[in-house]
Amino acid sequence: MAHEQAKERFVESMVQVMDFTSRILPDDVFDKLKELQAAETSDMQRVIYDAYFDNLEKAKELKRPCCQDTGILHFYLSAGTEFPHLGMVEEALEEAVRRASAQIPLRQNTINYFEERNTGDDTGERVPWVHWDLLPGSQDLEIITYFAGGGCCLPGRSKMYKPSDGYQAIVDNVFDAVADLGINACPPLVVGVGLGHNIENAAVLSKKAYLRPLGTRHPHPKGARFERDLTEALNRLGIGAQGLRGENSVMAVHVESSGRHTATIAVAVSVACYAHRRSLVRFHSDLSFEVLSHKEAGH
Repeated sequence: MAHEQAKERFVESMVQVMDFTSRILPDDVFDKLKELQAAETSDMQRVIYDAYFDNLEKAKELKRPCCQDTGILHFYLSAGTEFPHLGMVEEALEEAVRRASAQIPLRQNTINYFEERNTGDDTGERVPWVHWDLLPGSQDLEIITYFAGGGCCLPGRSKMYKPSDGYQAIVDNVFDAVADLGINACPPLVVGVGLGHNIENAAVLSKKAYLRPLGTRHPHPKGARFERDLTEALNRLGIGAQGLRGENSVMAVHVESSGRHTATIAVAVSVACYAHRRSLVRFHSDLSFEVLSHKEAGH
């Protein structure tokens, strides 16, 4: 397949991916929201969840994004080193975002620092954001597409601690993030916690944490228990959907960790809203693709 032909096919496919991702929540998120709706006891919470699901149905019916803040596009790539089209991927993703901005359409959100003007097409300085992981020997390319809205980014924070501050410092950081600005992210939330050795890797790990499928657990038993304990404790805050008091503040807390220096504890928190617009697709070497996150992909 010629380079330009391959690029055009990839661009058009990614516009389709962004289209259904903006309108239809992934299966695990939709199912979790249904579960939390059934657990609520107040009339107000039932009204809010009914509005959530009515909005999602209207988004599918009218083919419009399910939230007006379509955010900044983030792409997390797991790229096979044998995938034959690696060289054109970043350029093609930028073009796909530009087209999606006009065709879906997406709200124009991107402003470059020091210019303070909207770019008008959802691209800009290092936007869309693209993060790469390499898969040696694979011929496939997996892409997580994520719409990072402003409200769900506001609670994000990173901080360094001394080891003597202990695990209580981690817990305090998570609770401060959710209790302080979590309401801006339209609860119930997905909370990603990154535990690393410096600010940079903790922040990346926190993003990878909340992009994990709901129901997955940290591979270490203590890490898995930490996730469950944080989830239960945050739900006891009673923030509820839209912050109007309810049984559940969060859908899940996910933790990702790395080794750390003997002298440091790095903690980062990233938060996703109830409209957790995440998709996972796998491209093959012939640029055909399959949707792994949505039964109803809408394309």
